[in-house]
Amino acid sequence: MDINKYLETVHLLGLQKDVTRHCYTPQGRHESVSEHTWRMTMMAYFLQDEFPEVDLLKLIKMCLIHDIGEIFTGDIPSFEKTNKDESTEEELLDDWVKSLPAPYCDELSSLYEEMHALETTEARIYKALDNLEAVISHNESDLSTWIGKEYTLNLTYGDDKVAFSDYLTAFRALVRRETEKKIKGE
Repeated sequence: MDINKYLETVHLLGLQKDVTRHCYTPQGRHESVSEHTWRMTMMAYFLQDEFPEVDLLKLIKMCLIHDIGEIFTGDIPSFEKTNKDESTEEELLDDWVKSLPAPYCDELSSLYEEMHALETTEARIYKALDNLEAVISHNESDLSTWIGKEYTLNLTYGDDKVAFSDYLTAFRALVRRETEKKIKGE
């Protein structure tokens, strides 16, 4: 990659550090998209013994790139995101990916297509971790930062995404118990 394009790309990706999410950190500040992405990627890394057949590098790449589109649109919580919001984000992300030189534009396009289809184990894991990390973050934040619908949403969010794996289903149940304790004030 030409060094000018490389620097431009590095600067663009750096913008993700300032895109905040709906969730708060345990210390009471809004979490950034980059923080969510980092922990989700680490969660994937620590699953390699549970999913030895998975292409770990591909999974880590999926985790790293999954929210780049939010650089262009900001983070819109899943319970507020419309089809129009989704379309706008996909269009802006696609324009950016197409602006990259080969092989990056080709690889990213292929990864996003695979992630969208949710047919491979890597794509299913990335999506499950995306949902699970969000619930875990809420569990770590002060209950006063939750909005009304999160008291029920955080008990079920991601259930459908983990169903393909006994391990992730059991992990989701553990996170649910943590949510229940949080709600009860334990």
